[in-house]
Amino acid sequence: MRRQAAIFSALLAALALPGSALAAEAPASGDTDSATVGIIGTVPAMCFGGTLTGDGTFDLGVLVDLTTGQLRTDLSAPNKLLVGSFCTSRSSITVSATPLEAQNYTAAAPNGFSRVVHYQASAAGWTALPATYNTGAASNAAATQSRSTAFTGDITVAISNFSTAGGASLRLVGDPSYRGVVTVTLAAVN
Repeated sequence: MRRQAAIFSALLAALALPGSALAAEAPASGDTDSATVGIIGTVPAMCFGGTLTGDGTFDLGVLVDLTTGQLRTDLSAPNKLLVGSFCTSRSSITVSATPLEAQNYTAAAPNGFSRVVHYQASAAGWTALPATYNTGAASNAAATQSRSTAFTGDITVAISNFSTAGGASLRLVGDPSYRGVVTVTLAAVN
């Protein structure tokens, strides 16, 4: 019986060898295997207001008619350009402004005079309608405009529609420095 068991074991070992050799062979030429490795990254919602062309100042020169002392009706200034502005997502553009105010004459203006000039500021090119802000208005609903897509382009900033605070019949107080500021803000909207 031992002899039969030894022969049976030898026979099993002989049968197992071809299977082992078969398992060690290289796969047939048409067989392949692959693995997928994912790649991830992010782009944050961000905006860049652009680069202002020129010296960054609306220079209006002398504000008054030298014969009447009243605000000139022909005041104008060349537009300013914000070049290379962009937002990587939906965005809004907002324009705000402060009136032109006498900087050295800070007391209340005497009767018949004013120390403030109002105007309208606009930022165009970002949205179908320009964002506009009037320094003399009680509210400025059009000061913020929105767009639904990412965008890159130039923004034209302008000032116009000048008026004397208190009425056109008032004269402006003498002051060598009337100053105001226009601010344009781009904001990404997620």
